[in-house]
Amino acid sequence: MTDNTEESKRLIDNSGAAENADDSLATAILRKKKKDNALVVDDATNDDNSIICMSPATMDLLQLFRGDTVLVKGKKRKDTVLIVLADEELEDGVCRINRCVRGNLRVRLGDVVSVHPCPDIKYATRISCLPISDTIEGLTGSLFDVFLKPYFVEAYRPVRKGDLFTVRGGMRQVEFKVVDVDPPEYAIVAQDTVIHCEGDPIEREDEEGNLNEVGYDDIGGVRKQMAQIRELVELPLRHPQLFKSIGIKPPKGILMYGPPGTGKTLMARAVANETGAFFFLINGPEIMSKMAGESESNLRKAFEEAEKNSPAIIFIDEIDSIAPKRDKTNGEVERRVVSQLLTLMDGMKARANIVVIAATNRPNSIDPALRRFGRFDREVDIGIPDPTGRLEILRIHTKNMKLGDDVDLETIAAETHGYVGSDIASLCSEAAMQQIREKMDLIDLEEETIDAEVLDSLGVTMENFRFALGNSNPSALRETVVQSVNVTWEDIGGLDGIKQELKETVEYPVLHPEMYTKFGLSPSKGVLFYGPPGTGKTLLAKAVATEVSANFISVKGPELLSMWFGESESNIRDIFDKARAAAPCVVFLDELDSIAKARGGSVGDAGGASDRVVNQLLTEMDGMNAKKNVFVIGATNRPDQIDPALLRPGRLDQLIYVPLPDEAGRLSILKAQLRKTPLEPGLSLQELAKSTHGFTGADLSYIVQRSAKFAIKDSIEAAITAQREAEAAGNEDVEMEDPVPYITRAHFEEAMKTAKRSVSDSELRRYEAYAQQIQSSRGNIGFRFSEDAAGEAAAADAGAGTAFGADQEDDLYN
Repeated sequence: MTDNTEESKRLIDNSGAAENADDSLATAILRKKKKDNALVVDDATNDDNSIICMSPATMDLLQLFRGDTVLVKGKKRKDTVLIVLADEELEDGVCRINRCVRGNLRVRLGDVVSVHPCPDIKYATRISCLPISDTIEGLTGSLFDVFLKPYFVEAYRPVRKGDLFTVRGGMRQVEFKVVDVDPPEYAIVAQDTVIHCEGDPIEREDEEGNLNEVGYDDIGGVRKQMAQIRELVELPLRHPQLFKSIGIKPPKGILMYGPPGTGKTLMARAVANETGAFFFLINGPEIMSKMAGESESNLRKAFEEAEKNSPAIIFIDEIDSIAPKRDKTNGEVERRVVSQLLTLMDGMKARANIVVIAATNRPNSIDPALRRFGRFDREVDIGIPDPTGRLEILRIHTKNMKLGDDVDLETIAAETHGYVGSDIASLCSEAAMQQIREKMDLIDLEEETIDAEVLDSLGVTMENFRFALGNSNPSALRETVVQSVNVTWEDIGGLDGIKQELKETVEYPVLHPEMYTKFGLSPSKGVLFYGPPGTGKTLLAKAVATEVSANFISVKGPELLSMWFGESESNIRDIFDKARAAAPCVVFLDELDSIAKARGGSVGDAGGASDRVVNQLLTEMDGMNAKKNVFVIGATNRPDQIDPALLRPGRLDQLIYVPLPDEAGRLSILKAQLRKTPLEPGLSLQELAKSTHGFTGADLSYIVQRSAKFAIKDSIEAAITAQREAEAAGNEDVEMEDPVPYITRAHFEEAMKTAKRSVSDSELRRYEAYAQQIQSSRGNIGFRFSEDAAGEAAAADAGAGTAFGADQEDDLYN
């Protein structure tokens, strides 16, 4: 297999650089604005929860003094109040905060926070704090006297409602949460502040649920879509005056559609968390009820609740289940629910600050009345990520994993064509599980604890990822058997000219797309292999898929045909939909003549099914989206029966005749098939190649297998005989020599006795005549540019008319 890893990495690196002006405007909302008060987060050396350290130069720039109180804003609309201290060792533009404060702000090391002066902060009259339950287990005595009193009396500390803080007392460290503050939100605890700590401790699970809320950082591979959603949701919710001043109404609804697992629900949650908006989730199927009027009532309640808590986001998951096309559904309930949803969306007040987001995998089954401006204004296609997107997703899922030094995420991203976010999450999980399985010898399930050395030794390796890749399929292709084939050019003997042609046709567009852009050329869409059976047509198709690291969907022609009306066309449509979802993908249509017979000639064809299948195939190949890298390879032994429309340029552009191998080709095939087999020294494969004139690759494979079978048989019989002799002599432990260490000349001679040619001379003449006919029809125009090319062209047009193309095709297909 050629080493495409470097190429793939280059594609990943360059894909971001190819953004044109339109793209940069499309993602303008994602660009961070450079501000003096935006500081990079570093880890604090002290353990104080109330302090932010920065360099003296940064403090001067922000006009802050030692001991000032500042409001620090993090992610997901979280903020807190801290005291400023100077740190001479810190670089400018960097701040230090401890782990507890970073958790309150939902930021990690290297993230950016914004610092704002907070001169109007008041002293607290009363605060209420409760401990986190798992930090006080087995602890006796007064929490107030041992922990809270010393913590607050020693310093005037600012507190923010909802924040966690840790307090060390003696040998223990206890974590508290600020449950209430008076005055509201934030204040400074002074000597006369009343501190309450009565009440049940808070469970850790409840807090971790809040800490692990999804944010923009947790979503990868959907940069443009994220920009669209933020434009449509965040701008109206946070700056409604923007729309008012420009004189348009903000959008009311967004419909997100795409394959399962691409992150539709995750994006809606992230937007809600980051904007701080009230989030109301409606699971489509749950809202439906058999009780008259209950489904509509449930919907009304959801909209009323959102209006009370605005700004709000209503998220309707699986909207196709509650709003199907009214003319296609028989259920009265569904029709009423659709009507109710229409009236609710129309009735939303313009300034209510509510956005409805809906998600579905089946956008075309939703009632069309919902898909107009004023209801679901925008439709966002959340598709399958490209290599750059997959790399982003991999980095997100592996950020908390212990990875070995050999793990190359760029290589994994390049090899996971067709994988969506959930597939990549599953891949990372499977790789980690494989690492744990490898260490199972060191883990005792009966023991309560695990040795720290075992835990330290865990680290996911590239080998674990390779194992996970071998055991997983993209979810978009689970129904179709997508093979990741491992046939390389080395496995195919002979056919050097055809291999080179395939490399130029299939590999170049995938590995060098920039060249096609440079010359303004669209890549070829397909090739047709034709020739006698057993010459390696299927093998060539598999090698193509391996060499370009593409998915490979193999379709046997007869499998697509069905007795039910319209089913055959539907099968073809599904195959191409799956291929586009898993691009880059090679679709291999074996025995193409069975599904693409020339139209109009099928006698007794029930209802013209064969013609409809050909029509569907033609439209799929013409309609293949230029951005989707799908390549079609057809193979047939009966090229004369295939519909001519399929064989024109733009569909199956290249017709490649795969002939019987010549002597050099046969030698190459024998060497390829025997490259892992021990052979008798001095055995002449050249002689064998010379004596097998007219044999196909499959016939030669038969000879190789047969001779190996004879060698295995001799080896087993010799071993049994030797064992018996040793037992008879009483020497059971004697180590015996291998009686048949390799395949001998005699084995090949024995195999040749039953070998025969599978293609007769008359069949061969028919194939060669057809190939000759195509060759002559496509290559008999002697053309050269001359000095007076325009004059000659005009004369030629006048004399020749337009009959050339028609005559040529008549010769070819009659």
